[in-house]
Amino acid sequence: MTLEILTADALAPVRHGFFTRKGGASSGIFAGLNCGLGSSDQAECVAINRARAAQALGARPESLVTLHQVHSTEVVALGATPPEGARPMADALVTDRPGLVLGVLTADCQPVLMADPEAGVIGAAHAGWRGALDGILEATVAAMERLGARAGRIRAVIGPTISQRAYEVGPEFLGRFLADDPDNARFFAQGTGDRFLFDLPGYGLMRLRAAGVAEAVWTRHCTYSDPLRFYSYRRSLHESEADYGRLLAAIRL
Repeated sequence: MTLEILTADALAPVRHGFFTRKGGASSGIFAGLNCGLGSSDQAECVAINRARAAQALGARPESLVTLHQVHSTEVVALGATPPEGARPMADALVTDRPGLVLGVLTADCQPVLMADPEAGVIGAAHAGWRGALDGILEATVAAMERLGARAGRIRAVIGPTISQRAYEVGPEFLGRFLADDPDNARFFAQGTGDRFLFDLPGYGLMRLRAAGVAEAVWTRHCTYSDPLRFYSYRRSLHESEADYGRLLAAIRL
């Protein structure tokens, strides 16, 4: 099956892609293009999937760099491909080096690709609720600026992520966001009983725009609601699955 790659006009002409699960070598609960090295999928299948994704972006498989993601605000600036097998412990990557493919892995969290084509600087961030609240998006913009980008030229795109209608949270979750900023109440809708529905991509867009980026958009794809195209951590819990696949979002100069 052919790979399905979602792209955004906002990032043109920089090569990039939000890969769906279609077209991969994995099977079972991972069926499709599972690119997660941390999953319990067969390592050989994950390697094939990652190679296919890199090649789709016109790069060698070894040029694809992903992270050991820990929901932090750590950003790694890459000047060269890390040693084989190395995965920096961080949640965003930036570079000004052509040929390197920056990738983040998600299964409901926000994959955010950024570019300042004029400066020749790109970034990729993994932004779940915790990372977004703590400032991973702003940290990525700042790291890109240290390489010569300007926030006012950076274009940012949030790829497939869990949408508000599928993201139910409890009152303690709401409390964290209101303690940070009472205006965050606008990203919550009333759910059933004491539950709320959280707008993760809406919150991410607000943080990006507040950081001064030139343009910030969401592709408007919900990972939870489309099992044929996307993996979803939350859906895997609801269906009592043992594990889940990881979607790749990647960008290169």
